[in-house]
Order: sequence, then C-alpha cells, then structure tokens
Amino acid sequence: MNLNEAREEFSYLKSGKIYFNHASTGPLSKRVLKRIEQVLYEKSETNIDEFLGLQSVIKDTKSDLALLINSSPDRIAFVDNTSNGINIIAQGIKWKKGDRILLNDLEFPANVYPFMNLQNEGVALDFAKSHNGIVSAEDIIDNIKPETRLVSISYVQFLTGYRVELEKIGKVCKEKNIIFSVDAIQGLGAIRLDVQKSNIDFLSAGSQKWMLGLQGLGMIYISEELQKNIAPKYIGWLSVDDAWNLLNYDLKLKKSADCFQGGTLNSIGIYALNSSLNFFKEIGFDIIEKMVLDNAEYLIDRLQSIGLAPVLKNLPRKNISGIISFKHEYSQKIFEELTNRNIHLAIREGYVRFSPHFYNTYEEIDKVTEVLKSIISNIK
Repeated sequence: MNLNEAREEFSYLKSGKIYFNHASTGPLSKRVLKRIEQVLYEKSETNIDEFLGLQSVIKDTKSDLALLINSSPDRIAFVDNTSNGINIIAQGIKWKKGDRILLNDLEFPANVYPFMNLQNEGVALDFAKSHNGIVSAEDIIDNIKPETRLVSISYVQFLTGYRVELEKIGKVCKEKNIIFSVDAIQGLGAIRLDVQKSNIDFLSAGSQKWMLGLQGLGMIYISEELQKNIAPKYIGWLSVDDAWNLLNYDLKLKKSADCFQGGTLNSIGIYALNSSLNFFKEIGFDIIEKMVLDNAEYLIDRLQSIGLAPVLKNLPRKNISGIISFKHEYSQKIFEELTNRNIHLAIREGYVRFSPHFYNTYEEIDKVTEVLKSIISNIK
C-alpha cells in the first residue's frame, strides 16, 4: 500500500483539515469505521451473542500487538486505559516500607498518581530532573538509589516528544534487580519497541492515539517473571483457569496475562484496534516508523527555518518521535490562530505541540509552517 492509498482511508482529509494531533486522539480510518458499523449491525440483528467470534479477534489482536513489541501474545492483556493498566503493577507489588520508586518531573500524570497513591504505605517517590524539556536515560540511571524498587518512565515524553533510550535503563534495572515499567502510549503505533531487548517488565498503553483505535481500550504487557511475583488486587470470574466451571469456585489464577482480564472486555474497541493493526501491517510497522520519523525531522527543519526552536532540534534520530513541540511567548495565540485555520494541534504546559502521523505529508508540513510564519509575524 502506497501513501496515496493510505491517505484514502482518512475521510477528514477531503475537508482540507490538517490534523497534527495524534498525540491527543487519532482519527478513525474508513476500515475501522466500517468494522464498527458491521459489528453493531450484527449485535443488533444477526449475530447478537458473538462471543466465539470475539475470542478469535482477541487472539489475532494480541498476536499483532506482540509483533509490535516483540513479546508472546500470552504476555498481553486488555485493559480500559493506560492509568488502570499502571495501577495493576502499582497495586500488585508487595511493597515494603522504605521502597523507592523513580519517576521524573515531566511525566504525564497517568504514570505518576498510581505510584503517589502508595506513599501512605511507606513507599517514597523520587523525581529525576529534566533539562530543557528532556529526561535522558542517563538522568534516570544517575538517580537510582540502593532502595529503588521500581523505575517507571514514558517511552516518548508527551510534552516534548523526546524518546528515551529504554535499552540503557532496562540494562541497569536488570543488573540491579529493579522492576522496569514503561508508559508506551505516545510511542506504540508510531515507533517500534522491543520489550525483550529493553528488559521491560511491565508496559501499559491506550489504543486511541497513534494506534488509531477507540478510547476506552488499552493493553498491558507483563513479563512472566513479574507476574509470578505480584498479587493481583482485582480478580474476576475470567481470571481463573477453569472459568466456565461456574459453580466450582476454584481461585486458581491463570498463568497468562489473561489473569488481569477479570470480566467483560471492550469488544467494540478490540474490533476497532484489530482493523487498525491490520491496516498498519499492510503498510509495515517499520515503514510506518520511518515515515513518522521522516515527517518529524522535516518538521523540525521547517520550524527552524522560520526562526523557531523545537525541543528536539539537533538530536539524533534515535531520540526523536512523532511529537514535535516548541515554546513561544504567544503559544496560546498561535494555537488559537492555527485552529481557526483548520490546522489541528495541541497546547500543553505552554508548549505548542504538533504530532503528525505516517500518512501526513511534507506538503501539509509546508503549509503549516507557512501559516505559522504568517501568524507569528502578525503577532509581532
């Protein structure tokens, strides 16, 4: 599938809208919309109880997610969002008074509050300090203490788009027997990730951003070793081995990550994600990553050409993602003016944030930067 064919999947493009806001919410492709409509029709008129068909789609979708992160499908479970995914590890570990958790001062709150909630159990939090919008692997490693029990970090930083070198952190965590947890929502669907090479013990991500799925569906990855050493706080009827022996009441938990899928799942969200990942596979995960990074580097160059200073300027490709942002004294005004011109982006903590996906084009980037140049000159 070439770029023009991929762009045909997004109906909004016909309106002239430029959508550089995938770090907030991704648009639904035609095939995802068609799949949702088909499933809703079947549930209303024909295949109302589609339980067996759903099991097959769950299996296929987990296989696709496993390809995306280099894991086995049985290590993946569906959750409703990133926050509740992270709560699984926060509440499942048997903490001791004096244990420490290492975060950083640029984390999205979904990767902070579940751990802050442990402070009344005697767990202490440390925050690595950012430098010019960046928290590097070295910043994290330098802040590890003898009492550090867990390190949690975003693969891609939500404000600046900085992509941390997970392998460096994971190597140190493994050597020091520290649990390594990753919030991957701003990476998956745009940038590849290898949980094996990076020695990641736990990962959580929603499907509604770069994976172009629906809100209300997320996923976790949990290593077999970590699962053996945590006690799930929330269990449902589908968490046990012999779930369909309904009156047996044998609390023997599944050894797979399915243990954390205690009850009814977001079936519509799973069908949507399945269709979106099939779309991605037709293009190729590696090709998508290349196109996302090519767009990001081109956008950085164009922003610099009009006198702006993106946070990721002059950084190597390995630290770049689909998010490109900059600060400006008139950030709010810039955001409003661009939105009024049907150019969609975000403003977060004073940063003007762009997040084009693989199917966006250099021509769109050129248009955005020319409009941006005009807005700034008129403001001044």
